[in-house]
Amino acid sequence: MRSMRKAEATVRAAGNRRSGRPRTATASARIYADLRAELVSLQRRPGEAISEAEIALAHGVSRTPVREAILKLSDEGLVEIYPQSGIFVSRIPIAALPEAITIRKALEETTARLAAEHATSSQILNLLSILERQREASAASDREAFHQADELFHATIAEIARYPGIWKLILQVKVHVDRYRRLTLPQPGRMRQVIAEHERVMTAIEDHDPPAAGMAMARHLERLLVDISATQNINPEFFDAQT
Repeated sequence: MRSMRKAEATVRAAGNRRSGRPRTATASARIYADLRAELVSLQRRPGEAISEAEIALAHGVSRTPVREAILKLSDEGLVEIYPQSGIFVSRIPIAALPEAITIRKALEETTARLAAEHATSSQILNLLSILERQREASAASDREAFHQADELFHATIAEIARYPGIWKLILQVKVHVDRYRRLTLPQPGRMRQVIAEHERVMTAIEDHDPPAAGMAMARHLERLLVDISATQNINPEFFDAQT
């Protein structure tokens, strides 16, 4: 259970309070975490305007920590700031997706192979439990719970591989991929397909078969590359105009 708890902590959005930090910094971190979660989950749709005043009022703070949070989100490419015009949720940069997915695939192929080498019986049980969460979320058509269990599955594999820092790096790389992935989940059969792909990864780790685990993970993530055009065609308003 320790491995699962560590992975869950890593999956949670950044910005938790730390004792001794200035109040403004703490507020900024909290606002950043809340806004980032809303942006990545597409609760705030691409092109939607963001009001600093409304956010400050909702959090009971001045505009200063809100502005700090928005600047950080701008650095990540999640919002666009136009002087004299306003702040807007960025569209998903279609040209950046293949590179981000390829980087993630290379890193997670490695963690899957290492997890197959090192996995203990209790760690395998943890992974099986997470996979069961995904099945339950799929049966309930709960896309948010499904996504969170998906994140935990991958984070736990990195933990089992004894390289949890790789998952932290992946979190930075895949921010726009996550937005795109959210759009794939409503597609018919998509969640069942993800579960089947996770089961193949899980079986290879259970069998302590590093080559098979790496290959199963690579094929799982390659699927994201295949689906980009179809997802863009279904949801053109979510993506930028680049080709």
